[in-house]
Amino acid sequence: MRTHQEIDMRSLALHRLVADKIRHDAVLLDRAKAILHRWHQTASPRTFVYLDAWQNLLEKGGDACLAAATEESEWGNALRQASPLACLLTHQERFAFLKHWKQSHAPQ
Repeated sequence: MRTHQEIDMRSLALHRLVADKIRHDAVLLDRAKAILHRWHQTASPRTFVYLDAWQNLLEKGGDACLAAATEESEWGNALRQASPLACLLTHQERFAFLKHWKQSHAPQ
């Protein structure tokens, strides 16, 4: 069974990968905004605090957004649980990341 700490570490690593991808193609932030807009229309109001935080970060620009996405804190962990950035990886990229993570973090 995975602990919350392990899940948070994996999410941080995934967001670091996404951040690198965005640094090479800033247009991806527009896709994140569209994803966030869709989520706002269908999500539970309980998640709005995180969706609104992402909206504010995206409006501030790439640097602020990526800094928050890769922040090592409780707030960063909470934000990553409702992150539109995670959706910017292709299925192949996500699969490769998860496969590598599983192999490199297997119990000894």
